Order: sequence, then C-alpha cells, then structure tokens
Amino acid sequence: MKSPAPDDAATETASAPSPFRQPKAVWAVAFACVISFMGIGLVDPILPSLAAKLQASPSQVELLFTSYLVVTAVAMLVTGWVSSLLGAKNTLIAGLTLIVVFSAVAGASGSIGEIVGFRAGWGVGNALFIATSLAVIVGSASGGFKGAIVLYETALGVGIACGPLLGGLMGNVSWRGPFFGVAVLMLIALVATAILVPPTPRPARRSSLSEPIKALRHRSLATTGVTGLLYNWGFFTILGYAPFLMHLSPLRLGGVFCGWGVLVALFAVFGAPMLKARFGTAVTLYGSMVLMALDTLVIGIFPDHPGVVIGAVIVSGVFIGTNNTLVTTAVMSIAPVPRPVASAAYGFVRFIGGGLAPYVAGKLVEHYNVHVPFVLGAVTVLAAAVVLSTVHRALCDADAEETHAGPSRERSDAEEAVRETPGLPEEAILAETALAEDRAFGGGTAGRGAASEGGAEDARRP
Repeated sequence: MKSPAPDDAATETASAPSPFRQPKAVWAVAFACVISFMGIGLVDPILPSLAAKLQASPSQVELLFTSYLVVTAVAMLVTGWVSSLLGAKNTLIAGLTLIVVFSAVAGASGSIGEIVGFRAGWGVGNALFIATSLAVIVGSASGGFKGAIVLYETALGVGIACGPLLGGLMGNVSWRGPFFGVAVLMLIALVATAILVPPTPRPARRSSLSEPIKALRHRSLATTGVTGLLYNWGFFTILGYAPFLMHLSPLRLGGVFCGWGVLVALFAVFGAPMLKARFGTAVTLYGSMVLMALDTLVIGIFPDHPGVVIGAVIVSGVFIGTNNTLVTTAVMSIAPVPRPVASAAYGFVRFIGGGLAPYVAGKLVEHYNVHVPFVLGAVTVLAAAVVLSTVHRALCDADAEETHAGPSRERSDAEEAVRETPGLPEEAILAETALAEDRAFGGGTAGRGAASEGGAEDARRP
C-alpha cells in the first residue's frame, strides 16, 4: 500500500474534518461496538439476582463468565481464518447474528445451566465481531485514519462505562432484561450493518488455523501472553465475585461498575499512553500491577466491609485500563510475528485466565472462605509483574526505538495493524499513539511502504 509523504500526512491532519462526521456504515458498526463492549460488565449487576432467582450457587453463576470468555478465547484462534474465508463484512454479520440469537435465548432460559450454555454461543459471536469491527471501521471511515481510530476509541469508552449501568437499570426490573436488551440493540445493529456496510473483499492471503498456536513457541509472545493471563485472573476475580460482597440492588451495582468502567476507559485511552511516555512501558506496568495487587488484597482482607469493597473495585479501573493497553503494547512491540497472529495468540491466552478466575473464585469461597480468591488474585497479579520482568530488556529496546526520529517499527505498521483481523480493541489506542509519535518525531508515515514491500514480519526482530 502506498503511503502518504510526511507533508501529506500533516496536511491531512490539519484539514481533517471531525471524526464524528462519518458515513452511515461507520455509525452502524460503531453502534454495534458500543453494545458489544457493554457486554464486558453487563451481567455484573444481576449476578446476585440470578443466584437468588434461579437458586444457584455463586460458583454456578460465575460460569456465565467462564463459558463466555473461554469460548471467546478459543474462537480468537479461528477468527483470522474465518475472516479470510468470508470477508470482513460477512464475518461481522455472522458474529452479530450469533450474539442476537444467543442473548435472546439466554433471556428466555429457565435454568442457570441453559444460560451458561447460551453465553458460550454469545462468546463465539463476540469474538468474531470484536476481532473484525476495528478493521471494518477503519476501512469504511472518512476523514482520515485518525478520525476512524478516535471514533472506535469513543465506542470502546462509552460501551465499557455504560454496560454496567444498562445492566443495572434493566436488571432492576428483571434479571432477563439485560439479555433481551442486548438482543434488541444488536438486532438493530445487525440490520444496519447488513444494509449500510459495503461488501468487503476477501484477503489475498488465507490465514492458517495453526498460526496463532505456533506463534506461542516464541518466548517473547508466550511470556507476555502469560503476563496477560495472570493479571486477567486478578481482574476477573474482582469483576466476577466482588458483586456478591456489596449487598446492593442491581441498579446500585450498575452505578458502582459504571464508575469502574469510566476509569477503565479513561486510563486505557488517555492514562496509559501518558504514563508510558513518562515512565516507559515496563516501569509503568510494574507499578500498575503492584498497585492492582494491593488493591485486590484490600478486598481480600476486608470482604465484610461493603464500603471498602466498593471503593477498591472502582479504583481497580485505573489499573485495569492501564494494564489492558500496555500489556497489548508489550505484546505487539516485541512479538516476532505479524500483528494479527500476535493478536489471536495473545487474545487466546489472556481470555483463558479471565474465564477460569471467576469460577475458581466461587469454588474457593465454597471450600475455604471469601478471603482466599482475592488473596490468590493479588498473588497472580504480582506474578504477572515478575513474569513480565523476564523480557524487560526487549520492552526497553522497543521503547527506545520509538524515541528516534524517523519511522520506528511500531509507527511504520500502525495503520496496517488495525486494517487486519483478528485485532484487539486496545490496538486502536496503540495505533493512535503510534501516529502521534510519528508526528512528534518527524517520521511521518514514509516507512510504511518499505515495510509493506518487505513484509511486516521481516521488519520484526527475531
């Protein structure tokens, strides 16, 4: 792909229209992104209600997270292959269809086992949608690459912040409300996407099913993947089990997790890049993980004090938002494979940790006490920092490269990365940060053509 010269890029930036003046196709996908990101915290406010109404134990209710996230993890391995077969638009429609169907039947279910099973189908749809949506928005947007990224980041922030609030509002009426609400909203997005988004061509190169698994043989990718798994264990211990400790109505639980979601979004989009620029990727992550471990430990020490739990949960959004963005930065900076392959492999590993943690937390409470899962969560987050420290030199080298004038590897392939599938939501933030660095250091985007001609993987360190 031919890249604009630095002067052209500067002119585009100066004259670019508002990122919110977009074709209808982009708004259709952005709306669906908001609803999909809402799903992260949508069920939190109704977990205690579900347990009471369906006479289920907390560990059984936690399987709502486990089935959803473990299936999402496995599906991340095949999203690139599916997209190369169907094309981005058809993959997007397939994912939206699955979400609509499985969220609706989950709302109509009468037992916790049925809901858990249907949440698994929802997870497949979510993986197909999330892994493809960024590429579709970037490919369809007007007003330049940065405008598309800003719009996607906005959808990410609004969805994460509003998901728990919507879940609390609907859950206050009935535990079925959030499931039916998602089905209706996603159906609207599905129809709009099918009508408004133009057909997308199939990629020239068909992805291999085995690529993401083979990529984990590389030490740097495996190490950062394990880091993601460990900190996600702590993250989803908080997200999954803390609602049972607050003793609040669904509406008030929704308010608590809305505050948490606002901090996640703010620190993912704004805080993490600023902290990285000031302290570097490695140091920022070490500090964030240590503080997150202490925050998790506070919940483990004072689980019988709802006020303390509520405060600690909200504050954890700072660390979770920072970690989400910067661990993805670490993966993409030092993985010696193409970014879509790294995305699939990392997504698989990290979602496994997130899926297993809530169920294990429920079981630990049943067999021991409520302190144990949060103490374990604190230990796993600290372990994540220790594991990450084994690639400290590679992280520092990647940061140092970005401070040099001219296009670094990260800056040269930022645009190509978000045009490929599968992709992670955090890659939109990385792309905008990379382009900002591009302008700050005068590198422009001139290096992209050379990188494309030589192959993205050839530009990576072994």
